[in-house]
Amino acid sequence: MNTTKKILLIEDNQEMRENTAEILELANYKVVTAANGKAGVEMAQKEIPDLIVCDIMMPDLDGYGVLYLLGKNTSTAGIPFIFLTAKAEKSDLRKGMSMGADDYITKPFEEMELLNAVDTRLKKNALFKKEFSKNVEGLDEFLAAAKGLTELEKLSKDRKVLHFRKKEMVYMEGDEPSGIVFINKGKVKTFKTHEDGKELITSIHQEGEFIGYSDLIENAEYKESAETLEECEISIIPRTDFFALLYSNRDVAAKFIRMLSNNLQDTEERLINLAYNSVRKRVADALLVLQERYQKNGEKTPFSVSREDLASIVGTATESVIRTLSDFKEEKLIDIREKQIYILNFEKLSKLKN
Repeated sequence: MNTTKKILLIEDNQEMRENTAEILELANYKVVTAANGKAGVEMAQKEIPDLIVCDIMMPDLDGYGVLYLLGKNTSTAGIPFIFLTAKAEKSDLRKGMSMGADDYITKPFEEMELLNAVDTRLKKNALFKKEFSKNVEGLDEFLAAAKGLTELEKLSKDRKVLHFRKKEMVYMEGDEPSGIVFINKGKVKTFKTHEDGKELITSIHQEGEFIGYSDLIENAEYKESAETLEECEISIIPRTDFFALLYSNRDVAAKFIRMLSNNLQDTEERLINLAYNSVRKRVADALLVLQERYQKNGEKTPFSVSREDLASIVGTATESVIRTLSDFKEEKLIDIREKQIYILNFEKLSKLKN
């Protein structure tokens, strides 16, 4: 077994805590312990263990409370969680499992029962955490891994694969999501439309990304529209299949919690930039973001974007964007040839952005 795997053991009974820790340490796990639920939550946030074994019945903060608090924190929400429970409490396990616990062990337990449960959960978590290719094959592999974790008999067999032309709508603001959207090929912009008809581009998405999932999770209408920037191939994972995964699998739920958290942070940063940064800084930022989105295999390549779309990303008038691009070209920060933008000086453009 891997000596680098760290397990947090939360148990208020000292004898049980020491005996269980000894079993795990003899199996070459690194073990950190906490004598109560509150200390366990603090330890989990500090140590970020690979797995948590937690007693249910503890004073002050019980195991359910520990699981609930860790589930609200994006850094700890995806950690595999195993309950320790006395036989008399076994009927209460449904509550813990419905809250997202991965497994439970009934006390008293055999040594191998504990080790097998721990090993199984670590292997399943490692399988899910592996990097998948950001293409249709990677999507299939991701779904197959999730299917294996939850033993679902059917998963997205009816998944639709659609082809879109350039500047074609994927979905409209106010539509009801029918499923989660995955970009197999191409690039998609998401944008909000103001009362006066002006667009504000919220993000540029590329192949290997999910979009529209936050509205699906919230069971709300789309808060923004999505339109292709080039020819695209899009997969739609049906709503029922997505929720079967989300509700049945903590690993999948944790992945989307992290994705939502990152998107909210990105949106907040963009709003701050719109409020406080000059047009020059905002255009510099947008160009660097677009460069990152359009580069292939880590190689920086020229990219094409309409002045209207760039203005929509920046949140200013098209004329202001055109003037700023002209200034950048004169300053030899960029070059523009045949509608393609070439970034010539990344260092200066980054300094301008910051």
